[in-house]
Amino acid sequence: MAQKDRIFNLDMLRGWAILGILAVNAMAFAWPLALTMGEMSGVAPPYPHDAANIRGDWVTDVFFEDKFRSLFSMLFGVSIFLIGGERDSERGPVLVRRLMWLGLFGLVHGAVFWAGDILLHYAYCGLIVMLARSWSARRLIWTGAGLNAAFAVLSALAMLGMGAMQGDGAAGADGNPFAMTRAQVTAAIAAYQGGGLQPMIENLKAWLTMQSASLFLIPITSGLMMLGLGLFKAGFFSGRSPTWLYGLLVLIGAANLAGFAWYGWLDAATAPTQPDASRGLGGVMGSFAPLVTLGYASLLILLAKVARPAVAWLAPVGRMAFTNYLTQTLVMASLFHLPWGPGWFGDPAWGPGRLWLIVVAIWVAQIIWSPLWLSRFQFGPFEWVWRRLTYGRPIALRRQAEAAAVAG
Repeated sequence: MAQKDRIFNLDMLRGWAILGILAVNAMAFAWPLALTMGEMSGVAPPYPHDAANIRGDWVTDVFFEDKFRSLFSMLFGVSIFLIGGERDSERGPVLVRRLMWLGLFGLVHGAVFWAGDILLHYAYCGLIVMLARSWSARRLIWTGAGLNAAFAVLSALAMLGMGAMQGDGAAGADGNPFAMTRAQVTAAIAAYQGGGLQPMIENLKAWLTMQSASLFLIPITSGLMMLGLGLFKAGFFSGRSPTWLYGLLVLIGAANLAGFAWYGWLDAATAPTQPDASRGLGGVMGSFAPLVTLGYASLLILLAKVARPAVAWLAPVGRMAFTNYLTQTLVMASLFHLPWGPGWFGDPAWGPGRLWLIVVAIWVAQIIWSPLWLSRFQFGPFEWVWRRLTYGRPIALRRQAEAAAVAG
C-alpha cells in the first residue's frame, strides 16, 4: 500500500497492537512455553513469587493477554480485503501469493528463531477468510462475533469448573490437562541452556508442538479476522460509526477490565501451589478479552478524532508492524536462547517483573526508529521484501527513488 493510500487509524491501531504483543510474548521468549499459561500450567514457576513478579504477571495478564492478539487478528482481516479486494477482483492471485509468502516467513521464523510464531497460523487462516471477504459487513460481524462468543462461553464454563474443583481441593496439577511437572520444566530449561545448536533444536521441537495446538485456534482466529473485516466495512475502524457506539464499547471494555483486574489480582497474589483464590472468575473475565480489545480500539479512534497528535506516534510503528514483530523476535531470542546471546533462558532473575525492563526498552527503540526509517524509506525492510516477493518485480524502497520514478 503506497503512502498516499494509507489509512491512519489502521496504522495507528496496528502500532498499538504490535507493541502490546511484545508484552505478552516476553515470557515465552524467556521460559518454556507451558509456563506462559500461568495458572494453567499446574506447576510453581522457577522464579520467585515476589511482589515484582506478581505485579508484572498481573499487568500482563489483565491488560495485555489476548487483547492485542485479538486486535492484530482483526486488523489482519482488514488487510485481506485491502490487498485482495472482492472475490471477483483480479487482485485475488496477489493476495494468495502474499499469504503463501507469509506462510514461508512463518515457517522460518518459527522453526529457526522462535516457537511462538503466529505468522504461519495467520497465513492459513487468511486463506480461509479470503473466501468470505465479499460477505456483507453484517454477515462478517455476526459470524466472527458468534465464533468468538461461543469460544468465550465454553472457556468461561471450563474456568468455572476448574476453579470450583480447586476450591474443593479436588484438583491440583493432576486435574489440569496442561499440567507440567517441575522435572519437565527443569529438563526443558536445561535443553535451552545446553549450548551449541541444542537451544535451536529444542525450539524446533516446541514449534512442532505449537503447530498442532494452533490448529484448534483456527475458528477463533478466523472469527476475529472476519469480525475485523466486518467492522471495517461498517466504518468502525475509519471512525465513521456513531460516537455513542465507541463510548459504549469503551464502557463495556472498562467494566470487563475492572472485573478481570480484581479477580485476576486474587489469582495472581495466591501462591502458585494454592487453589485459585478467584475460584475461576479471573479466567472467566479473561475469556471475554475481545470486549476489552474493542474498548481499547474505540478509545484510540475517539482520540484520533479529537486529539490526533496524542496517538500519531503509533502510526509509524504500525506501518512497520511486520519488521517490528520480526525484530522483536531477533532481540528477545538473541538475549535468551540463540547461540550468540548471553543465554538468559530460564534464569530466575528474569521473571515477569524484570522482563518489563526489556519490553519497555524495545518499545522505546521501535517508537524512535520507526519514524526515522520511514523518513527515508517507503516501507519497513521486511515489508519491502514481502512486497517484492508478492508482486515479483522491483519495488522502490527509498523515497527519492519513488519520486524519481514518478518524474521519469
